[in-house]
Amino acid sequence: MTRFGYFLSSEEHSPKELVRQAVLAEQAGFEGLWISDHFHPWIDEQGESSFVWSVIGALSQVVSLPVTTAVTCPLVRIHPAIVAQAAATAQVLLDGRFHLGVGTGEALNEHIFGDPWPPAGDRQRMLEEAVGVIRELWEGGLVTHHGEFYDVENARLYTLPDEPPPVYVSAFGPGSAELAGRIGDGFVSVLPDADLLEAYRKAGGAGKPAQAGLKVCWGTDEDDARRLAHRLWPTEGIEGEASQLLPLPRHFEQLATLVRPDDLTLPVGPDPEVHIAAIQQFVDAGYDEIYIAQIGPDQEGFFEFYESAILPRFR
Repeated sequence: MTRFGYFLSSEEHSPKELVRQAVLAEQAGFEGLWISDHFHPWIDEQGESSFVWSVIGALSQVVSLPVTTAVTCPLVRIHPAIVAQAAATAQVLLDGRFHLGVGTGEALNEHIFGDPWPPAGDRQRMLEEAVGVIRELWEGGLVTHHGEFYDVENARLYTLPDEPPPVYVSAFGPGSAELAGRIGDGFVSVLPDADLLEAYRKAGGAGKPAQAGLKVCWGTDEDDARRLAHRLWPTEGIEGEASQLLPLPRHFEQLATLVRPDDLTLPVGPDPEVHIAAIQQFVDAGYDEIYIAQIGPDQEGFFEFYESAILPRFR
């Protein structure tokens, strides 16, 4: 049976608000948490972007749900050895309920030290090497590594969990799906794409968990909800590689001027059938876990709606 979790949007909400939402999610019957890992929000209107590892520490003290980063980029902004240490600590704090979701990232977050932004093929090779470094450090020995992209000199992690966290790999196309199947313990996506999921499973992901996420905007008035979704997340209407290549929130704002409210295909408003139909696409594609983010400030209304009208329909 499909499991349902809540997607904490670090770009839209303050760290204390994220912790509050996590508590509400558990009370409403959600079974896990996603949390985004960004340095910048997508647009200035979203207004937040806290350090995810601090928030995960706080989450570990207030909920008993599993937590997945969706997703961390261990390529440029943060060296994979530091990600290994952060993830190991998160796994200890969460008593084994942490999943390290990783991906090849976006220039939006990774350009901040002036490093060049590599092409997609190079980023995939970087991710494979980074995951190897992370897993080697989790073994607990002294690690020296001189690879194509990363150097580690006499490094050892001392705070380690009983079992290392699984590594879930994000994918948006066939090449990244093949990589995810080959090196990942699980799969992460935001696309209800059965073919992409099948490519992952054929590449080695058969029998491994597959997670997906989507955004919704529940509200008592459909038009108001659509306008709110468009104001805060017009980037949901931007397709293609631009999301990986643009370096600043204002660039996304400029591109988002081409997106109209009616261009957004995410579910909005109070009709349960609209939300159920959107979620069903991911269920039909074959995902094991689905994480849902509510856009906007009315989190209490969303949780009441999903607890009473949506989650029971899938259980």
